[in-house]
Amino acid sequence: MLLAGALALCCAFAHDSPESVQTQRAREKWVKAKGYKVYYTKKFDLTDLPEYAPQRKVSGSIRMWGSNYFTDSPLAEYWEKDFQKYQPEVKFDLHLKTSEHAVSALIFGVSDIGPMGRQIMWDEQLAFQRQFGYLPLGIVAVTGSYDVSGWNPPIGVYLNSGNPLTRLSLQQLDGIFGAERSGAWRDLSWDKSLARGPEKNIRTWGQLGLTGEWADKPIDVYGYNLQFHFPQEIESRAFGGVSNKWNEQLREYDNIRLSDGSFKLAGQLMLEDLAKDPYGIAYVAGGNAWLSPHVKAVALGVHDGGPYYDLSLDNVRNRTYPLYADVFFFINRDPDKPVDPKVKEFIRYVLSRQGQQQVMRDGKYLPLTAAAVREQLQKLE
Repeated sequence: MLLAGALALCCAFAHDSPESVQTQRAREKWVKAKGYKVYYTKKFDLTDLPEYAPQRKVSGSIRMWGSNYFTDSPLAEYWEKDFQKYQPEVKFDLHLKTSEHAVSALIFGVSDIGPMGRQIMWDEQLAFQRQFGYLPLGIVAVTGSYDVSGWNPPIGVYLNSGNPLTRLSLQQLDGIFGAERSGAWRDLSWDKSLARGPEKNIRTWGQLGLTGEWADKPIDVYGYNLQFHFPQEIESRAFGGVSNKWNEQLREYDNIRLSDGSFKLAGQLMLEDLAKDPYGIAYVAGGNAWLSPHVKAVALGVHDGGPYYDLSLDNVRNRTYPLYADVFFFINRDPDKPVDPKVKEFIRYVLSRQGQQQVMRDGKYLPLTAAAVREQLQKLE
């Protein structure tokens, strides 16, 4: 009986596999069609960023395993060629297929830098810590894009255009999207101070200050299924830490492959449904690319009472919009030892004016601010 059950389960997975593989192929085609497009032409003033000057001459090969979006666009090539003007003895060995490879490649010693287009997951941190006794070091290399799906756009919060609300705080997002919880994860620590009770749930529009016909109407909540990494952005910033306690009425969405072989994102599907639902709310990565007259983005603030910031190109680049995205370079840095010299030189270059100019040239990710660069450079010391 056990063998028969196992064979049946195996066959079920085998039956499902071709469709999932076809969906991934459709995604790859979709990504490559976008990779060499320039999506913004604004030239940000980068004169406050440090110029790159080698602290020392280095040589050898820099191995990189991780996010595909650096090689699905010309950015990795731009960086490589420009960096070699200063450090001609450095070569690059790039294996950039998915962020899922970034930490595991560091653990197995086949990578020097793990580019990652999302936050590191709890089990990745645990696996690394079990191997080395410390956590991997994450350096923010660029700010995510404004509205280019795939290139780490910010999370936008969207309402039907008929809804009179224009702004929300992260605490209110916790009330809307979250639920009663006994704590949340910060790195590998379970923090009970992040617990909250059901009295902080926000389930009707009246709880957000709307009156009249809106007061008793339930809030219809749209979001990604929890296997996506976007929920972690809401958890870490609105909930205060990683937690799987979400609104019990959450409507979950996934990417789909259409009958013509094209690819449609979960966020697009959410906004299409939201356009028909006056009582809905959705969080979507890069949703401004799909705005219609029937949906709108709301301004967000970290705290109740503001300040509130619209979801705009400038507010994402200057990192005042609260749900901007970070894109990381993870490295294996023993806290008691210096960073590998060639790795340090390359990351210093990426964080420099020259490196961030290449980010602008590519036209998808956004260049870091001077304050963000200073914070990241300090991690290398």
